[in-house]
Order: sequence, then structure tokens, then C-alpha cells
Amino acid sequence: MVAMILRGLFILTTAAVAGIYAARTFDASLAGFLTTLFVAIGIALMIILIDVLTPRKKLSAISGLFLGLIVGMLATYALSFLVGFVHLMFPNIPDQLIEGTIVFIGVICVFGATSLIIQTKDDFRFVIPYVEFAKQIRGTRPMVLDSSAIIDGRILDVADTRILQGLVIVPRFVLNEMQTIADSNDKIKRARGRRGLDIVAKLQNHPQVDVVIEDAEGEGATVDQKLVSLSDDLHARLMTTDYNLNKVAELRGVDVININDLAGAMRPVVLPGEELSVQIIKPGESSGQGVGYMDDGTMVVVEQGREYIGQTIPLIVTSMLQTSAGRMIFGRVGDSEPDDSETADAAQTPPNHAQRR
Repeated sequence: MVAMILRGLFILTTAAVAGIYAARTFDASLAGFLTTLFVAIGIALMIILIDVLTPRKKLSAISGLFLGLIVGMLATYALSFLVGFVHLMFPNIPDQLIEGTIVFIGVICVFGATSLIIQTKDDFRFVIPYVEFAKQIRGTRPMVLDSSAIIDGRILDVADTRILQGLVIVPRFVLNEMQTIADSNDKIKRARGRRGLDIVAKLQNHPQVDVVIEDAEGEGATVDQKLVSLSDDLHARLMTTDYNLNKVAELRGVDVININDLAGAMRPVVLPGEELSVQIIKPGESSGQGVGYMDDGTMVVVEQGREYIGQTIPLIVTSMLQTSAGRMIFGRVGDSEPDDSETADAAQTPPNHAQRR
């Protein structure tokens, strides 16, 4: 609304200035007055159209543009003395050629300086203070969600706790990715894609969360690269459950919130020696192992538990493995004494068997 009022005032001011100028210049000439007025209004409308078509303006690019103009004009002014000195040495050179040369040099200097500064703006942060202004902001920062964090669904539980503050950003290319998954021929992928779209809809209607669909795309060929780049550009935190994306973002200096790490920090600690009850649902990879899952999805590997598949049995926790990919619990059946080799095998079980939510 404020932008519309500002644009209307801009058109009225432009028309008023052009009308006053035309009235003083053309006196009683109605044709000249109307021509000047329409040309001024046309230029104003063109400027407003450019403003409307570029809603996402970067302060760094605008600062670079103005700095480029200033540097280019200063360079032109300095070089004009050199051109004047050449004219003194060769007075036969026409004045029109000298003036045209200065204008041509000015165009080259302004374009070169502007292009150089915009393309290397990260190296000019000491010159353009506004480029670094966003990084000095204190308080809540926006949060970018990737498809894995959305499809996981636990973001809704986090939102219910009212711990989320600030904007929650869902990039348009992430929505497109989930739409593609939802249109897949694979039944499981199709269900995951539809679940992700449903989660976004619920977040938009959530009273505690302010969700924004971001149309801007970061640099990169893949969705992960775009997510990291966009988070860096927006100075936002990236929420994900993807272990590899987590590591790449950390290498790029982007703050990451891994939902698995968050869940692990809030989950009660299971200590070795504690007793649990779990249903064995499938055999493990090592000989005699049985695998079950707790209510929260944590994988439980039970030594000598293969013979109890389909049964709920008591077990003693022997060790626990926590990674960003999830948590694994190792145990043995009942009160039986653990075999040293079995305990060693369990401790060395690769973490990639962890349940990925």
C-alpha cells in the first residue's frame, strides 16, 4: 500500500515539474506543453514498471552501482585533463572530436567501474559498508527449510512448542522438488512428496509460524547447492535432516540446524545397563542379530535376538551410538552375559544402519 502511494506521488510530482517547465518554455504552445507532459509521464511510468518487475533488490548490487557511477565519473574527470593536454599539443584537432572522446571515455569508465565492483563486491566490503550491514543484525534470523526437514514432519512438533521465531522460508525450488516427487510413479516417493506438500500447507496455517515462499534461487546446479547459496545470501539458518547437506553447509560457513541432532539433544539418555522392552521385527546383518525399533523410530540391535523375531522381549542396553543420521541402541537379550566378540561387533556396526526419519 505504501509503495502504491509512493508511486502515485512520483507520477504526480513528475507531471507537475514537467508541466511547470513546459509552461515556461513553450509559452502559449499547447502542442509543446502536451508533448513535454506526456513524455515525462511516460518516463515515470517506465521507471515504475522497472521497479515493479524487480521486486527482489539487493542492497549490495545497488551500492555497487552507485559506487561504480561515482568511481567512473571521477576517472573520467581525471582523464579529461589528459585529453585537454593532448588538445593543447595538437590544436588542429576539432573540438567536437575532443568532446566526443571525453564522453566516450566517460561511458567506458562508468561501465568498467560498475561492472568490476558488482562482480567483485565481496572484495569491496571495506568500501561499501551497507554490503555487510545484514551480517551485523542481532536477534532472530530467518530459517530455510529443505525438503528432508519438511517431509520429516517433526518441524510441526517444533512449531507447536513456540520455539520457532522469525521467518520460516520455503524456497520455490524446494516446492517444485516435492511436487516432482509427488508426481513420481514410485508409490513410496509419491507418498513422501504429498506428505511434504501437506506439511507446508499446515505450516502456512500454523498460528505460531510466519512462512514465506521464496522465489529467489541461489547459485548452483543442484537443489542442495541452491539451498546453501540461498541461506548464505539471506544470512539465514538451514534446517535439514540430510547429513551430507549438513556437512556441505558447515563447510560453506552456513549455520545448520539438524532435526536429528535437535531430537537427540531432547531425547532422554539411555545408559548402558538399563532395561528396555522391544519387539524384534527383522534379522540383523551380523549372525544372530535381531533388529527392533522404539516408538520414536530409534533402531535397536539385539545380540542373539534373531530367534525372537515377532516377539517383544526384555533386553539390557550395552552401548549406544548417536550420529546426525540418527541414534542406534545395542543390547543383549535379558540377563545373559555378553560375549566379548559380539559386543565388539556391535560397537563397530556402521552408523549408516541408523533409522533415518
